[in-house]
Amino acid sequence: RSGWAARNGRPTDRPTRPGRMFEKNLSDLVRGIRNHKDDEARYIHQCIEEIRGELKQADVGLKAGAVAKLTYLQMRGYDMSWAAFHVIEVMSAARFSVKRVGYLAASQSFHDGTDVLMLTTNMLKKELASQNQYESGLALNGLSNFITADIARDLANDVLTMLSSTKPYVRKKAVLLLYKVFLRFPEALRPSFPRLKDKLEDVEPSVQSASVSVICELARKNPKNYLSLAPVFFKILTTSSNNWMLIKIVKLLGALTPLEPRLAKKLAAPLSNLINTTPAMSLLYECISTVVHGMREQTTVVQLCVSKLRLFVEDPDQNLKYLGLVAMNSMLDINPKLIGEHRELILTCLDDAGESICARALDLLVGMATKKTLQDIVKRLLSHLDAIESPGYRDEVLRKITEMCSRGGYQLITNFEWYLSILVELTRVEGTRHGALIAAQLMDIVIRVKAVRPFAVRHLANLLQSPRLFAGKCEAGGVCEVLYTAAWVCGEFAALLPRGSQLPVVRGLLQSRMAVLPGHVQAVCMQAVVKIYVLMARKASGGGGGGGDLMGGNNSNSDSDSDDNDDRDDDESPAKMLVGIEAVALDRLPAFTASADLEAQERACNMLALVRFLAEARGRAGGSGAGAGAGAGAVAELAGRLFDGELNPVAPKAQRKVPVPDDLDLNTWICEPLSSSESEDEGDTDDFYGDGAPTKRVESSDEETRERRREARRAAQRADPHYLRMDSTPRRGHGADDDVDDIPVESLELGLGKLTVDGGGGGKKRKKDKKRRKRRGGILDSDDSDGEPGGGGAGGVGGVTVDTSVGEMPEGVTLSDSDDGNAGAGTAADPHAALDIDLDAPL
Repeated sequence: RSGWAARNGRPTDRPTRPGRMFEKNLSDLVRGIRNHKDDEARYIHQCIEEIRGELKQADVGLKAGAVAKLTYLQMRGYDMSWAAFHVIEVMSAARFSVKRVGYLAASQSFHDGTDVLMLTTNMLKKELASQNQYESGLALNGLSNFITADIARDLANDVLTMLSSTKPYVRKKAVLLLYKVFLRFPEALRPSFPRLKDKLEDVEPSVQSASVSVICELARKNPKNYLSLAPVFFKILTTSSNNWMLIKIVKLLGALTPLEPRLAKKLAAPLSNLINTTPAMSLLYECISTVVHGMREQTTVVQLCVSKLRLFVEDPDQNLKYLGLVAMNSMLDINPKLIGEHRELILTCLDDAGESICARALDLLVGMATKKTLQDIVKRLLSHLDAIESPGYRDEVLRKITEMCSRGGYQLITNFEWYLSILVELTRVEGTRHGALIAAQLMDIVIRVKAVRPFAVRHLANLLQSPRLFAGKCEAGGVCEVLYTAAWVCGEFAALLPRGSQLPVVRGLLQSRMAVLPGHVQAVCMQAVVKIYVLMARKASGGGGGGGDLMGGNNSNSDSDSDDNDDRDDDESPAKMLVGIEAVALDRLPAFTASADLEAQERACNMLALVRFLAEARGRAGGSGAGAGAGAGAVAELAGRLFDGELNPVAPKAQRKVPVPDDLDLNTWICEPLSSSESEDEGDTDDFYGDGAPTKRVESSDEETRERRREARRAAQRADPHYLRMDSTPRRGHGADDDVDDIPVESLELGLGKLTVDGGGGGKKRKKDKKRRKRRGGILDSDDSDGEPGGGGAGGVGGVTVDTSVGEMPEGVTLSDSDDGNAGAGTAADPHAALDIDLDAPL
């Protein structure tokens, strides 16, 4: 290039250096990397070595090319921090084309830990004062990427001075850079804010838009500080035609409306005008979002927004449809009835090809469900389940059904038998991973709603023999988890089993397919078998149905097995049923004693021994017929007491609430520690090394004893060939032989006083909350009202009650929200927290 220019009579930029034509430029580097796919790392390492040589040359243009190549390699993940000084050299070049390469490299590679950044302060001052607006703009742009707290403090006045520049290009970039300056040096915000406020009325639209953007970002932490600017923003809202700036203004005014109620009334007219006239969907959506979050009392504008949101959902553009569903979800808190009018439209979105849109429609349906619409919505979702091909989305629909029905302590359920049938129907969903969720819902309802227990026992007993629950992989989390609840319910409420179904249930509990289930399912099956067996043994001996509610089932819907046996079929009598259960248990339990799960194996062994013991006792008492002797009855009665009584659920936080007894001192030794003489006899060096288990060190206050122990330790260390000895040269501070107890410890008086942490409210408020929780009962009666989302109580038809308590707590203790183990955990530092500054306070 230089030779051609000289031959044609044109001046050259620089003299040609021998061999320059063989140097690689950026294009050659990219082309070479593409051609060396097999040994790319080796080729790049070779190029970096060449770049190191180029950076040592005095030619600034050559250095700029080397820095450009390094910048490209840095994009590919290679470190270029070692070339930071050379980057600054290129930044300080006189030519703009070279300078731009340096600023690009600095913007990508410089950070707070770059040690040469302090050398850029004077250079940046010079660049900011340049008469060339593009050089100033280049410095402003680069500074926004690698500014530090020190640079922000040193250059804050220079950037502020540039707000008075006659060039709009410079003023715009200076306004935008002020935000980064404020983040790094918050002390500059208050003295600079009047100048920034003036730029809101700048004649140049780009400068005005930049000022609005900066103030919007500053107001993220505390919009109250910028409430005084509301008149200026309102003026821009009614006069500007820049959609992007209007979006920022609307967003900022939306943050200010909760702080000033009169502002919401004043904004109603201009926002309604924008919503009706703007063709920009982005601005329309921002106006709707502002109404949702700050103008909920303006019912006319809210209705207008809902009608516009319908246009979003009906739009073929997937992005607009998604935004419309998200905004409708936010509207549910304002007026659920308005959103409920569009239920059919939302249901059609379930058939959309995009799973994200289906998920948002699903969220809407969950939120808009009421007592009247719940069953219809669940019916539509169940029919929708059959057409879903994605397993993940199918599981999400299943989860939403249970979430919708169990919301607020089952406050929307008016018929618990219907909901139990729905849960049983959900077990048919192929390949679901929410088997544990269905099982938990079934158990929760059976425990909390006593009136539904007979219905639940009948249906769950049928599930024990359902082959679909054994289909597929029988692993934890699968649909086989429902068998855990079915077995537990049939055992715990065995008295509610239909007459004659006890033997089929036991056969289902001990079928060979149970051996492939997870261990915890096998274990509960073993327990259920023995509960049913003991109950039938008590009935056969004339002992009745048991003493506790869980085993006895004192519900009027249960069959009265304690009546005389004369009115029963001979095959269904307790004595005949007991013989059959006994035979099945003795035949099939031995197979489970070899289970791979330790818990299931142990329970099977215990249950087998108990059944054998009772069988032998009955045999000794006079056979296995209905006329068993009193001895067998006494044994059966004694075994039945194992399961008498009701075990109530325990609250999750009950253990940590158990008070420590007054006569228990947790700081005293359970076993007295060894004395110093006994410790020496056992070998003092075991505290530091050795094959024995580590023991608790007991320091003696006797100086002579301590010195003797030191000498013994030194001798053992010298005799140990594997011990790394200290250097013989004395070091500063404490020596190797100094004892830890000899190191002086000085307490520091920081003068901070006592630190107190407020949990978010005063003590009076917490006391009131505790009293309110004490007054609030654990049983919510049924509510026959319509029950909009969020209202109403839990219950069902005919005065069915739902136990909504969290479980038993220790006597005299209440549950509080601050008992979590991770309560008070700190969050990540917010970079905007330092910008929460009162701008109206005097300097």
